[in-house]
Amino acid sequence: MALTGRTALLAALGTLPVGIFAPSWAGILAVNAPLSLAILCDYALAAPVRSLQFTRSGDTSVRLGESAQVQLTVTNGSTRRLRAQFRDAWPPSSWPTGDEQAASRHQLTVPAGERRRLTTFLRPTRRGDRHAERVTVRSLGPLGLAARQGNHEVPWALRVLPPFTSRKHLPSRLARLRELDGRTSVLIRGQGTEFDSLRDYVPGDDTRSIDWRATARQSAVAVRTWRPERDRHILIVLDTGRTSAGRVGDVPRLDAAMDATLLLGALAARAGDRVDLLAYDRRIRAQVQGRAAGDLLPSLVNAMAPIEPELVETDARGLGSALLKSAPRRSLIVLLTSLDATPVEEGLLPVLPQLTQRHTVLVASVSDPYIEKMSAGRGTVEAVYEAAAGAQTQTQRRRTAEQLQRLGVTVVDATPDKLAPALADAYLALKAAGRL
Repeated sequence: MALTGRTALLAALGTLPVGIFAPSWAGILAVNAPLSLAILCDYALAAPVRSLQFTRSGDTSVRLGESAQVQLTVTNGSTRRLRAQFRDAWPPSSWPTGDEQAASRHQLTVPAGERRRLTTFLRPTRRGDRHAERVTVRSLGPLGLAARQGNHEVPWALRVLPPFTSRKHLPSRLARLRELDGRTSVLIRGQGTEFDSLRDYVPGDDTRSIDWRATARQSAVAVRTWRPERDRHILIVLDTGRTSAGRVGDVPRLDAAMDATLLLGALAARAGDRVDLLAYDRRIRAQVQGRAAGDLLPSLVNAMAPIEPELVETDARGLGSALLKSAPRRSLIVLLTSLDATPVEEGLLPVLPQLTQRHTVLVASVSDPYIEKMSAGRGTVEAVYEAAAGAQTQTQRRRTAEQLQRLGVTVVDATPDKLAPALADAYLALKAAGRL
């Protein structure tokens, strides 16, 4: 049984005349006995809670930052009219801070033998799977003095996907890809390294592209046309170890890496390359293999949605073995990890030679823009010390990047908002140079 605020108000009002005119046990009993009888009658007339039936429908996935709707259908199988308050409980991260109480509570009236639907609006603040906890029902009596209360388990899951904020950079990179492929109206004949076809010579063509054997077999001068390499294998690797848990501004490093992964995957799929994904720290956390171009992005976002950083040091040797197993022939391996000196020097550097010997390796890392701001600080003693610390951090990152470059690794080091386009540009540069 649950008592309402109306009951407390009536009890408080009843104590006033008792305290003024008849301050005795008889006066208290004269007020509280009718009130208690009204409460019991109201409780008995309230619609039962346990016989209610619930079903759910609505969204099963949503991008981070967007809203989802989950409908809850209430069926009143009893012979009494249901006047009830509902609380549709979800994890706290299902709404922005402060919005939970207003979004999860509902009031509904369901006549006997009928059903009604209520809608809960969710706006998750974190990636991953959100599961409905329970539905709490408070069935009020006709007087509004007492209520029956109970809980029902009504399972439902909502998967919160990465937001793909770097999608805005995709059209410009696709335009650059079309230029490499020679499929634009500008005077570019294609800048790839893979033979495409023969065509007649046009004044202005590079004479080095003339195919003399084909020219000898026909009456016109023939030139070779080229296109960017296609059907290459690209393996994108997410380091989900402890370094990926660090936050740069309001964005975890792992989320920035996921955003860059989606842009690179979309671009490479449009370019005709095959893209796989591997998330690893001490074991494989997620893997996507052999997806067609049309299914690649849905597969990537669904695989990455539930991944959270693990507070353990990444096993570099195990990662190297997993990479060699996932890429049995020459591939472009894109490793999104940290450029911190200790993890790279003690973990990654020893395994890189066997990777660069068989594959093209690109390492991308999220840098902190606050470090650059610290380095420029002057004017006070604290600012000078911060500038020294920032300059030392930048020097260490540059030295680590140089060590990787000496092993033949391409390095991309950018802030969270610039990492995705910088990684896409590095991919296009490797493709134009024929290094895939």
